[in-house]
Amino acid sequence: MMFDGGWPNLSRGRAIVLILAVVGLGWLLLRVNHANPSQISLWNGMLANASGGAVEANALKGFAVQTGQGMRGDLMPHGNPLNAPNTVMTQGYGVGSHAPANVWGAIDLALDGDSDGQADPGGTWNRPVHATNPGVVTLTSGSWPAGNHIWVANDQYKTGYAHLQEFAVSDGQQVERGQVIGYIGSTGQSTGPHLDYQIWHVQDGRWVNVNPLDFGAFEAIQ
Repeated sequence: MMFDGGWPNLSRGRAIVLILAVVGLGWLLLRVNHANPSQISLWNGMLANASGGAVEANALKGFAVQTGQGMRGDLMPHGNPLNAPNTVMTQGYGVGSHAPANVWGAIDLALDGDSDGQADPGGTWNRPVHATNPGVVTLTSGSWPAGNHIWVANDQYKTGYAHLQEFAVSDGQQVERGQVIGYIGSTGQSTGPHLDYQIWHVQDGRWVNVNPLDFGAFEAIQ
């Protein structure tokens, strides 16, 4: 038994206190893990509201909030970053791993390559990704969980593109709406090729996550 020679210098009372301390520490660790669960992309090729995508741990890193003189329409994101009519959404905004929306809000997009109404990996891999707003590029290679990730930011908006296979632009480059910036992949915390697409907007001097579906995410880029 624990009190019979295993710990010769430990009294029964001290042993009980030690056990209670270990149990308490274990309980606190369980609480932390429960409050911040690890979320994994589950590719299943289904349409909106299926489970897919991955969270962006660096959603607010690397940007100083700037306030402009009013909201300029030419800086606003608009259009489908895949710019393809066979785009399908594999996870919606504010659900699954995109919840809560104010932190992880995004939509997951892929392509229906065989015209069956569902996303498929073969039709999605390495397809081009287009910037939906003008701005300056910030690249992050091999991050976790976003994988190869791009921000395109201006004074009013920034858009995020995660899990890319390759980049088509360089860090610090100025790009325009519609320009190809990368190619769809499955890097980072992802189990299948798709694009995790985010939009952030300056409101009252801070970046606020907004729903890409409100910015024509299934319309052609113009």
